[in-house]
Amino acid sequence: MGWQHYKELIVWQKAMLLTDEIYTLVKLLPKEELFALSDQMRRAAVSIPSNIAEGHGRQTEKEYRQFLSVAKGSVCELETQIEIGVRQNYFTCNEAHAALSLCDEVRKMLTTMILQQSQNSKLTAQN
Repeated sequence: MGWQHYKELIVWQKAMLLTDEIYTLVKLLPKEELFALSDQMRRAAVSIPSNIAEGHGRQTEKEYRQFLSVAKGSVCELETQIEIGVRQNYFTCNEAHAALSLCDEVRKMLTTMILQQSQNSKLTAQN
């Protein structure tokens, strides 16, 4: 939370790379998906670093954990949308690989952070 700027968090940096990757990937979608899947994917991608940043700026660890959890949910949503794009043959597994790898990495990092925040909260409550 206050110990470093959110831009220094590796998970935020990776989430920003993921967002860049999604903006590149959605350019492969057909025109009929411009306001459907494309919009949903961009919104989910933008939500991830945004919630990490917003949670980092909150006052309590409980709030921070909640925003990290929302970010993690957005990663899962985005992974599903990428898979839909692959299943609909809008892009290949190869084209989606970098985005899916970043999703996996960011999701794992968020899971670890949420668990650490939860453990910190329990330790604080015991003292």
